Amino acid sequence: MASRLTTFQEILTRYEPVIGLEVHAQLLTRTKLFCSCANRFGDPPNTNVCPVCLGLPGALPVLSREAVTLAMKAALATNCTVQEESIWARKNYFYPDLPKGYQVSQFEKPLALEGWVEIPGEGGEARRVRLQRIHMEEDAGKLLHEGFAWSGEKSGVDFNRGGVPLIEMVTHPDLHSPEDAHEYLTALKAVLLYVEASDCNMEEGSLRCDANVSVRPRGTETLGTRAEIKNLNSFRHVAKALEHEIARQVAVIEAGGEVVQETRLWNADRGETAPMRSKEEAHDYRYFPEPDLPVLRVT
Repeated sequence: MASRLTTFQEILTRYEPVIGLEVHAQLLTRTKLFCSCANRFGDPPNTNVCPVCLGLPGALPVLSREAVTLAMKAALATNCTVQEESIWARKNYFYPDLPKGYQVSQFEKPLALEGWVEIPGEGGEARRVRLQRIHMEEDAGKLLHEGFAWSGEKSGVDFNRGGVPLIEMVTHPDLHSPEDAHEYLTALKAVLLYVEASDCNMEEGSLRCDANVSVRPRGTETLGTRAEIKNLNSFRHVAKALEHEIARQVAVIEAGGEVVQETRLWNADRGETAPMRSKEEAHDYRYFPEPDLPVLRVT
């Protein structure tokens, strides 16, 4: 353990990690974002569903005022500016847990912009981690791969979570170590709990984090090629995954190779990240305005 830590410390003397985090927090509402189905964890599969959250033809969404109120609480508590107008968009992609074939989200005009969360800095002084944006969106369903008599042959889909209200909180690339990321997540969780916007229960999936990380030689300003890490289900795993990915990228560069932009999954059992798919850009999702929802206006 000591030698590995020494090696990582040597990496940090020569390379600077650049880290941005995308945190999804389920809002602590009674119902889902666009329908009256219960927002409740642990119920039998596919019992909290209706034509709206199942994406059945002809069903129309109705926005939850409670969800918007909680999202604004989170935005104001993190020093963001809530926009007077934000626009709903369809984020198009295919996955079995997404019955409509698109996710209702916000893209060009999100709910809130440019805030910050304070974390401990060097010498005990507070340091700001800037938030780029907070936008609202609906959650997807959940794929179930094990625990059933038929799990060896097929997977199940539970749509109870589909349509649950989320906020996605995206930082600027202001974090420069796994410890920074851990401090930020701890501080953000405290804020969300204090304003009662979310219960932040990572075991139940109500707080989830994706990390974008790249490395560059110390003293340079140009950003390196980033990788996105998914499947991070605890703050400790976020720190461990970042440490592994930083070391992996440095090893690629030192060997004369080039880091590939991709999405990688964290394997906690093996303590390493592995390729999942090439990294999508915004244009890959073919965002366009949601025709069934009007502009969200906040006075």
